[in-house]
Amino acid sequence: MGADHTRPAPSTPPRVRRILVATVVPLLLATLVTAVALWPRDTRTAEAGSEPPRYHGTVTKVVTEPCPPSPEAADLGLGTDVGPCGEVTVRVEQGPDAGRTVSTPIPAGPGAPDITVDDEIILVELTDPTDPTTSMYTIAEHQRGKALLWLVALFAAAIVAFGRWRGLAALAGLAASFAVLLTFVLPGISAGQSPLLVAVVGAALIMFVVLYLTHGVTAQTSVAVLGTLGSLILTGLLGSLATAATRLTGYGSEEAITLSIFQTNVDLHGLLLAGIIIGSLGVLDDVTVTQAATVTELANANPGLSRRQLYRSATRVGRAHIASTVNTIVLAYAGASLPVLLLLTADSRPVGQILTSEFLAQEIVRSAVATLGLIAAVPLTTGLAAIVTTAGRTAGGIAGGESGGSTAPAPRPRTARVEVLEALSTARPGPVASGGDRRTGGDHNTEDPW
Repeated sequence: MGADHTRPAPSTPPRVRRILVATVVPLLLATLVTAVALWPRDTRTAEAGSEPPRYHGTVTKVVTEPCPPSPEAADLGLGTDVGPCGEVTVRVEQGPDAGRTVSTPIPAGPGAPDITVDDEIILVELTDPTDPTTSMYTIAEHQRGKALLWLVALFAAAIVAFGRWRGLAALAGLAASFAVLLTFVLPGISAGQSPLLVAVVGAALIMFVVLYLTHGVTAQTSVAVLGTLGSLILTGLLGSLATAATRLTGYGSEEAITLSIFQTNVDLHGLLLAGIIIGSLGVLDDVTVTQAATVTELANANPGLSRRQLYRSATRVGRAHIASTVNTIVLAYAGASLPVLLLLTADSRPVGQILTSEFLAQEIVRSAVATLGLIAAVPLTTGLAAIVTTAGRTAGGIAGGESGGSTAPAPRPRTARVEVLEALSTARPGPVASGGDRRTGGDHNTEDPW
């Protein structure tokens, strides 16, 4: 998560580091203590034998044949039923019948897998309720394990090849995120804990681990941590107000209704808020890390920029980032709900009633609250980064003066970057630009007009 900035930031003076440590460490300790208090201890497990056994198999033969007409189709003078019809021969690779060859009908119906010879499939053993000694096999779906393993391997290899050690750290952070979700957030909500509180604490745990692991323990990362945590809290508050104002119950989808039947102790309204928090975390990390890095890079490239100039210049970068990220959030929610949205387009109700229905109102609240938290993250993180950067500059000057040296910062060694900046700033022969065209001030907008 977040942008990758591989060049190390300048050393932060001890006074600024102490202030950041005194701010971040108590927040980390409070997160850990709350997580321990909320950690689920009585987790429910699925009852053994509640699902029919599933075994791997390989298709060796497929025989198709015309489908016989159904009684309804015969009465209406129609043809045969919609196929396919026939028989599939499968070699069983697991279970008590491993090594044997069994026959099963070709899967039919909505969502049925398309079966061909040599396909690796999943067999489900069904038992006759009237005669437990009689059972039959049916094809449930294709095996997807190998394809998923290759895809995950390609995913990891691409990240490590491009990001190197930083990419490896990003993979470790991703694993830590899933570990927190699977061992704390989901079991905690299933155990009846407050979904909003569990989501905030879980998101904070993920944030601390991922940001420091991926970007290092630096002042720049600490600023991103503070900006992300403040934005998460604001997102939670806005979500609570928005869901209360719109009277959302959390029962806006079939999944939520099914969950309420099987786990009656889960607060679906709080689960809706928890989803907003978790969904906002990844985008918030990206924005806060980018803003903190932008301020650091601007101050490093031009040490003469004031705090206000740093803030205004970095905020312009944040505006461009937000403009594209907002569209990302809305399209992500729309893509995840595309089948339901297609169903709503065939709804005969007026548009106003459809937009204010429970399901669409939830998606509108999700997008709006996540966007508001994202927008708030830009000025919050940028302001913190500008304060830390300029405070570090002042602290360095005071320290130098107290030690008997000059208060001016020590000259930096010439590097390729410095030489490039000097070459770019050298006046070129040609007509002199007017005062209105010069952009030497840090406060001026550097964006060219369209």
